[in-house]
Amino acid sequence: MAGWGDVQRIALGLPETRELLSRGRRQWRVRDKLFVWERPLRAKEIERLGAGAPRGSILAARVEHLVAKEALLADDPRVFFTTTHFDGYPAVLVRLGRIGVADLRELVTEAWLARAPKRLVHDYLERSV
Repeated sequence: MAGWGDVQRIALGLPETRELLSRGRRQWRVRDKLFVWERPLRAKEIERLGAGAPRGSILAARVEHLVAKEALLADDPRVFFTTTHFDGYPAVLVRLGRIGVADLRELVTEAWLARAPKRLVHDYLERSV
């Protein structure tokens, strides 16, 4: 299963990505656009989720659009979830300890692709073929 070191390695392996700290939590940005970040649950979220509230490390990841979000949520609810805070927002929450490194790589890369400038995406995809 994946950990924060994997997130860091994958994210920083993508072009023009940098890691920042905000309120003591790590976040990764491409040209100042946030694409993945540490996102522990807030007290009200834990209260709402009750006994089913995830424990452990939680990663938030941007997705291309709400349809992509719904597809991930339906694909594996053991790994992907959301809270009311993210209603209408194209991002998913990930139980980091339940996602494999290959799936994490795909998720982080897709988040980067959703946020990076078009020219940078084009250049990256050209080099990746």
